[in-house]
Amino acid sequence: MVQSQTTEQIASRYIRFAENESQGRSPLYEELAHGVAKDPSALAFLAELPYAKQQPNLLFAAVRRVCGTPINIQDFRRSLASRPDEIREVMLNRRTQTNEPARCATLLPLLALLPQPLALLEAGASAGLCLIPDRYSYCYNGVDVEASSSADARPPRFLCTTNQQTLTPRANVEVTWRMGLDLEPVSLRDDEQVAWLETLVWPGEENRLALLRQALEVARTDPPTVVKGDLRTDLPRLAALAPKDATLVVFHSAVLAYVSSEQDRTEFAQTVSQIDAVWIANESPRVIPGITEQAAKACLQGEFLITQDARPIACSDPHGKSLRWL
Repeated sequence: MVQSQTTEQIASRYIRFAENESQGRSPLYEELAHGVAKDPSALAFLAELPYAKQQPNLLFAAVRRVCGTPINIQDFRRSLASRPDEIREVMLNRRTQTNEPARCATLLPLLALLPQPLALLEAGASAGLCLIPDRYSYCYNGVDVEASSSADARPPRFLCTTNQQTLTPRANVEVTWRMGLDLEPVSLRDDEQVAWLETLVWPGEENRLALLRQALEVARTDPPTVVKGDLRTDLPRLAALAPKDATLVVFHSAVLAYVSSEQDRTEFAQTVSQIDAVWIANESPRVIPGITEQAAKACLQGEFLITQDARPIACSDPHGKSLRWL
């Protein structure tokens, strides 16, 4: 009975992914997610894994890494059946550290309103690609914002659609200090780790992959520092290193869903509140501590909620394509 309940919950999770996340973005992932939800063998395979390792992004990326990208659900089933041990090993040893640099397009309008210069401290930084918003270029409804910090590599240009309420920045930000914190930092000098980041980009989003590769080249010219640690315990130590003459910003994107419990997320929020910093969260509304049901309903299905010091500011596309100021 427990096994049946577990597989039913997993199936529901994959249906939600198909309907709320991959629909309109990746036809292949939408097909695979619906197919897994109906496949007893795939569900049994997932049920043997820890909850955090059952997520669609991780399964699909692991299959692609081991067997190549399937062309349809039948091809996916053959791949999973032929090499389950290798796929399981990848899933157990890897994390979905997507490190989507385009999210900087939805964070920049908030960052630009703060007193400059900035000191950036990112929780769950992966390879640190979101720590260098000043090295990227942006276009908001035809309004261009150029990189304020030069690099030898050509910066990617992220397009972001905004509503009339959004305070579009007229210039990029000035960053004088930056540091990331991650349970398993991704090294930009490790080709295998970088290849995994690229595998996490969904089929059908080739432009997103091209922009990721541009961001990687920019980051490699002067890699941001990302240290190994836990956001629940190590933030104060790193915050103490920030220069006092800069506005310290603690921020994170799509990270709190991987914090194990609501209590841990609440304790994290309490820790951040005790740091003399601006706190910016870009997360699913359901995992941001202290957010009211009314605030959560302001965002459309699948959108993230951006908050500043626990105050709702905007709704954003998870991959940085749109921003709706509230």
